[in-house]
Amino acid sequence: MKRSAADIIREYGPFPGVESVHGVTFDGEQVWFAAGDRMIAFDPASGKMVRAIDVAAHAGTAFDGRHLYQIAEDRIQKIDPKTGRVVSTIPSPGGGKDSGLAWAEGTLWVGQYRDRKIHQIDPETGTILRTIESNRFVTGVTWVDGELWHGTSEDDESDVRRIDPLTGEVLERLDMPKGAAVSGLESDGRDQFFCGAGSTSNKVRAVRRPKRSARG
Repeated sequence: MKRSAADIIREYGPFPGVESVHGVTFDGEQVWFAAGDRMIAFDPASGKMVRAIDVAAHAGTAFDGRHLYQIAEDRIQKIDPKTGRVVSTIPSPGGGKDSGLAWAEGTLWVGQYRDRKIHQIDPETGTILRTIESNRFVTGVTWVDGELWHGTSEDDESDVRRIDPLTGEVLERLDMPKGAAVSGLESDGRDQFFCGAGSTSNKVRAVRRPKRSARG
C-alpha cells in the first residue's frame, strides 16, 4: 500500500448559514454539498455560493450527468437540478445509517458508515448488487478513471483511500492532518478531490489527487 500525507490545495468556506457539510458532488461546473435541510452549490473557482435547493440532505450526494441524488434519512432522492424537484425516491440500503454516495457504471455506490461497507445498488429499485468490505468507518465515496476511493473517519483520524473494488484491499492512502475530518468525497474527474470537512464543520477542502504515474 502506498501511503502519504494528503496535499490540501484549498479550503472553501465557512459558508454562511451552514452548520455542517455532509455529502459532496460535482456536476462539471459547480460543487454541491448536503447541508441538512438543503443542498448548496458553489463555484470552485471563486468559492462563492451560487444556488441552494430546499430538500432534506443528511448524508451522501451524487450526480449522474443529469440528476442529483441525495440521501435523506432512510431514502435516496433523485432530484432535477434545474427545478429542484424530487422526481423519485428509493430506499437506502442502510435504512438511515448510510454515509457516502457516488454514481458510476450506471449504478449508485453507497457508503455504510459504522458497518464499514460500500454497497453497489440499482438506482431504480435500491436493490443491493454487491458489497465491498472496508476496515474503517466509511464516509464519502467516489469513482474516477476506474478507481474507487472513499473517505474514512474514526478515532479522530481521517484519510482518503483507494481500494480494490473487487476485494476491498487498500491500495493507496492519503492521510489527512490531525483534526481534519472527511465527510463527503467527490473527484473533479481530473487532479483533485472535494472533501466535506465533517459534521461539525462548514467547510469543503480540495485535496490533490496523486498522479497516475505515481500510482503505478
